[in-house]
Parts: sequence; C-alpha cells; structure tokens
Amino acid sequence: MSFAVLGGLLLNVGAFLTYKGKIYEAVIVYLFADACWIVMAYERDDFYGMLSIIIGVTFGFFAYLKMKNGTMKKNLNKDENDL
Repeated sequence: MSFAVLGGLLLNVGAFLTYKGKIYEAVIVYLFADACWIVMAYERDDFYGMLSIIIGVTFGFFAYLKMKNGTMKKNLNKDENDL
C-alpha cells in the first residue's frame, strides 16, 4: 500500500470522525494523513510539495493545540447575534 493511499484512507477516517463530532480525534488522524503525504512527497523528491505540506501540518497542529487548550475563540453554533 502506498503512502498516498494510506493518507487518503486516513483522510476518510478523519472526515468520519468530524461528522461524528469528535473533532480532536479527527485532527490527530488528519495529522497522520499529512505525515503519510510528507513521506510520499519525499520519496518523489518533491521538495516544494513537502514544504507546503509541512507548513499546513504546522498550522493544523497549532489549531489543535488552541482547541485543546480552549483558546480557539470560535463557536460553531449559530448565535442570534451572528445574523
């Protein structure tokens, strides 16, 4: 199984976890999928692909930390003041 396929499968698992409302677990699965794509880009000598994936993983990890610490300041529920 290639790293691209494994990353795609992990992406589907992450989407399912997001659908179920398990956001923290989904973010971790997404980070593992990104790691698979980093390895895939490395194997293909795609430096710019690796760089862009690493930047995305870094932002995703920081978002995970903010969510875990409760400092995200973003609510997914609609509020009457949002209209």
